Amino acid sequence: MPPRRKLNEFERGRAVAWFQDGVPKREVARRLHVSISVIVRLIQCFTATGRVQERRRPGRPKKTAPREDRLIERLALQTRTASSSIIRRQLRVATNTNISQQTKRNRLHGFNLRSRRPAVRPRLTPAHRAARRAFCRRHERWTRQQWSQVLFSDQSRFTLNHNDDRLRVWRRQGERYIDATVQEKVAFGGGSVMVWGAFNLHHRTPLFHVQGNLTGLRYRDEILRPLAVPTLQQMGPQAVYQDDNARPYRARVVNDFLQQSGVNRMEWPACSPDLNPIENLWDELDRKVRSNHPPPRDVQHLYQMLQAKWQALPQRIFTTLVNSMRTHCVEWQNSQGGYTHY
Repeated sequence: MPPRRKLNEFERGRAVAWFQDGVPKREVARRLHVSISVIVRLIQCFTATGRVQERRRPGRPKKTAPREDRLIERLALQTRTASSSIIRRQLRVATNTNISQQTKRNRLHGFNLRSRRPAVRPRLTPAHRAARRAFCRRHERWTRQQWSQVLFSDQSRFTLNHNDDRLRVWRRQGERYIDATVQEKVAFGGGSVMVWGAFNLHHRTPLFHVQGNLTGLRYRDEILRPLAVPTLQQMGPQAVYQDDNARPYRARVVNDFLQQSGVNRMEWPACSPDLNPIENLWDELDRKVRSNHPPPRDVQHLYQMLQAKWQALPQRIFTTLVNSMRTHCVEWQNSQGGYTHY
């Protein structure tokens, strides 16, 4: 949260008292969570006038009273998805005060409320949350050595043309459709590549190009047998295999094969991609590909670039992700099985 720029009268008096007691200005600013310049101006005002009250300033008085400001804040917090027009209409009904969109925006900014895109997460039912809590309780005391024995796996799709609809352009009136301000978009991303991969602290499998529908038989014959099981054998007898609850992964032929191969499989809660550190790895891999110049020409070139970038990922990334698992479990436990920032 950025430092505040204003203090109320009580806080201004407290800041002056601390300063007179010998507390440095920077420490006073830290205690009150404001910018150091706020404290400097306050001390200058107190030295010149002997008062802590702000001097009267010229200009138009505020349209809303403090009570109406708090009502605007409460309306925004009660319904987080409420539009600007809805908040203004509810304020007008409650207080008979009509304000502009900019005034409403200024009041919410004063309470550190800003319009943001909502985070997108899978839907979590009470059963999902209970399963996530149980998983965290079982693993919150795992050591770094235990997490280093887990082979994390997943599959991800990468598109040839990436567009997250967050690009902004500067333009004048009437320039909406000139070439410099138009973003070209290709249907379905211009093609995509689905890849499977796995990693642990010291190993990583080659990326496997998943073409077509992945069935349980294909998962066993094309991924587990040639890629996952040999890597688990290299890791030693304490190795644990992690995969999610996708239908091909939980097919009977897959379960039988893993049991016959002596693979220890980790129980994984449903709808929990944020628990898997490989999701951070996919994000890092996507950034590496997007930053490449020139960009990939076609789907085949994209897959070749993904393979090269995957092998070139530095070891420190894998070490950081594995070492962070204990911190992840603590945060998931504190969130009662709910959403986290991972």
